[in-house]
Amino acid sequence: MDFLNLKRTAVVAMLLGSQFALSNVALAEDAQFWLNDGVASLNDSKRLVPNAKKAKNIILFVGDGMGISTVTGARIFEGQLKGIDGERNKLSFEEFPYVALSKTYSTNQQTSDSAPTMTAIISGVKTNDGIISLNQSVPRNEANPAVINANKVTTLLEQAETAGKSTGVVSTARITHATPAATYAHTSNRDWEGNANLTPAAAANGVKDIAAQLIDNFGTGKIGDGIDVVFGGGRSYFLPNTVTDIEGTKGRRTDGRNLAQEYVTKFGGVYIQDQNGFNALNPVTTNKVIGLFNPSHMEFEQDRANDIAGEPSLADMTGKAIDILKKNQNGYFLMVEGGRIDHASHAGNAFRTFKDAVALSDAVREAASKVNLNETLIIVTADHSHTLTIGGYPKRGNPILGKVVEPGRTAPTLAADGKPYTTVSFANGPGYHTNSPGEAVYNEAIAAGRVVDMSGVDTEDPDFHQEALVPLSSETHAGEEVAIYAIGPKSYLVHGVQEQSYIYQVMKDAFGY
Repeated sequence: MDFLNLKRTAVVAMLLGSQFALSNVALAEDAQFWLNDGVASLNDSKRLVPNAKKAKNIILFVGDGMGISTVTGARIFEGQLKGIDGERNKLSFEEFPYVALSKTYSTNQQTSDSAPTMTAIISGVKTNDGIISLNQSVPRNEANPAVINANKVTTLLEQAETAGKSTGVVSTARITHATPAATYAHTSNRDWEGNANLTPAAAANGVKDIAAQLIDNFGTGKIGDGIDVVFGGGRSYFLPNTVTDIEGTKGRRTDGRNLAQEYVTKFGGVYIQDQNGFNALNPVTTNKVIGLFNPSHMEFEQDRANDIAGEPSLADMTGKAIDILKKNQNGYFLMVEGGRIDHASHAGNAFRTFKDAVALSDAVREAASKVNLNETLIIVTADHSHTLTIGGYPKRGNPILGKVVEPGRTAPTLAADGKPYTTVSFANGPGYHTNSPGEAVYNEAIAAGRVVDMSGVDTEDPDFHQEALVPLSSETHAGEEVAIYAIGPKSYLVHGVQEQSYIYQVMKDAFGY
């Protein structure tokens, strides 16, 4: 992976060592260190040469809910897990040379959900809450297929399919969830993931659910020849309720359709549903594959090893997807979502938020190591932020998930109520809980505010849920800008403060459409 700052990073590593204590950092960081560091960064910038070539391939990474505070926290979290200086650590995509800010509001929301934000990213058109790849004139729950069809917006994946490129969709969420769904489906309600979720009016009128559209929108007489690689969760939305999957869960479909088998029959692909199937998949001989590794969302990275049937990591799914797609001489488009970053924040569980953000960084690193960056554009962004905050005045090197300890002190700083507080908190949500792995917190009573004295509580425990100010059953999204990181052909177009819909224009221009 030939990032521009690799040389400078290597020099710093030599100066400080790959494993070093904070005291060693403090000794190395005199005034001259910072001046030299700035000059090295300036020289790196001066050596930047914009790549104006057309991209053969595009890989779009979406960290769902990965706001800037989440990136900061994940950066420090990863560094501290490695025993290195967390504050000066960098996630893989933070080494990319071009960065911009994305304005995430939708046409009717100040703070958006994932349906309109991903629609903007993948089609260049902003729309309303809950709407997937339709324009803003369509009301939520529109049940008239004619209205839906007349107001579809074209996605970059569909354009790539039409142009003869290979395509892929990878997510740790359900493949029918809003972010992955926006690449291939068009619907007036993001919750219509399976046919049983349709309203009676929509079902009676023949409106297609999201899972069905992955099959029905492609092939002869439609668009392209089918999505070549589909990796993620949501198996139950593709199986009839008469079928029990490998984990003992029945399908959700009430129309009798087995969409996983239809994918195999219609597109000549293969269907896998566990780690063993993934390991056995040969990219050389596989051209089309649908891998559904969980009845619902895939596990949080922290819990992945405990999955009943076994799940591949986001990095492994990304790498294998690239190995399959790269065989097409026309190139490919691949969307990869770290979907569980968002879900951990909704649960107020910063440990899992940060760990899944690091998993996305690992996937980006895997992708960059496999591609030619002279012909492959990689963009990393988020659809929206969360209310996760990093506050207090903790000393350098203080555990990012720990209690605030100020410089020169060893005991936690006390708030006006005489109790310690953590560096990370949420503005709203379920609030303080312990021993509640991830989304298990939804089975407990909301506990917002300053509930207990945390002096004896391990706030770095994976199952600790941070305090929240406003009591809500689920923490909400936040409305500030999110970052866009880019490297490869046309990546220099990623600059400034842009509407979220601009990301599509960069990708479209890079493909020459």
